[in-house]
Amino acid sequence: MEQEQLLDYKKLEVRKVRSADEDITDLIKSTVLGSEGGMRYIMLNTPERIRSYGDRLSFIALYKRNSLKGVIGLCRRMTSNRGIKYSSAYLRYLAVQSAFQVERAPGKAGRQLSGAADSFKQKIFSVFRDPRLAAGGDADGNAGPNVLYAYVESHNERSRNMINQAGYEYIRSFLTVAFSRFSPKPHPSVEKLSPEEEPAMAKLLEEFYSGYCFYTDEFSFHDHKYYVLRRNGEIVAGVGAIPARYRMVNVPGLWGWMMMKVLHRAPYFRRLFRPEEFRYIILNAIYCREGSEDLLPDLFGAVCAEEGHHTALTWLDDHSRLYETLRTNRRMGALNRLLNAKPGLVYALFSGLTPGETEKFYDSPAYISGFDFS
Repeated sequence: MEQEQLLDYKKLEVRKVRSADEDITDLIKSTVLGSEGGMRYIMLNTPERIRSYGDRLSFIALYKRNSLKGVIGLCRRMTSNRGIKYSSAYLRYLAVQSAFQVERAPGKAGRQLSGAADSFKQKIFSVFRDPRLAAGGDADGNAGPNVLYAYVESHNERSRNMINQAGYEYIRSFLTVAFSRFSPKPHPSVEKLSPEEEPAMAKLLEEFYSGYCFYTDEFSFHDHKYYVLRRNGEIVAGVGAIPARYRMVNVPGLWGWMMMKVLHRAPYFRRLFRPEEFRYIILNAIYCREGSEDLLPDLFGAVCAEEGHHTALTWLDDHSRLYETLRTNRRMGALNRLLNAKPGLVYALFSGLTPGETEKFYDSPAYISGFDFS
């Protein structure tokens, strides 16, 4: 496995790792995601998702005496902002061993250690400010315009502080939208798109998201599971279906407590949510022709029926028209009415863009890739 040393400080070492080895995969698999007091969960399909990124996914890894202590993934891709494409890297899979998160020692020695640690921390942050990450991180990598970005939970103060100190700026916010059916049923106008039709569908999606930033078609047709709803032979709505599994550790709020402790024992509600293995469909790359918004629940229900699931989730910019369409739709199901998720935040760092180009990211709704939550 190819590695490159980036930093070396006493017993600590930061390396660029080209692909996930067993140690990296095991650390990510065992990491509880989320923040204290918020929604916390463990992803149950990590190895297969890592494989799906292929050679576009690399890692920045922290070692102590050659023992892995922390890692973050760099997912390289092209993203589009109002039709202008940029080399980009999305940061995900932040995982740090809990035993390595120690408190500072008291007294003068503690202050000295703290100063040394802060110095090393700033060096690590400088790695994540390097624009070459979007081009693969090589010493002779592309120095042209590019974008580095990450999703952070709004109430995860530790992650927000870290990403702020690394120089990333808050850009947009997004919310979770749920869809559920106790007994989903097929729909006569819904069918799985054939691989031959995917290029034409890709053009419809590109046009639909032409006013968005961070748009990527990387996983729009993952495993060729893209479903469309037709009217008079024409596609009026479509969505990609990505099965996912979480083990839920905590869901905040009164309704979260009810879901974790009480409701999941009820026979019908258990179809929608089981903490030990929450199975759901990620609704990715949603498409809807203007005027057909009321058909989206029919499409989602048919997808759940075809894929054998009762619940689906998607993540949408909370100032986008698509979010307003689904938020006000009364046919999204029981789980959406119970859901009280906190906003997610999009942070980004720009290199080589003009002020005018950068400003558009703040003014445009963000496309949130559902695959990045799977």
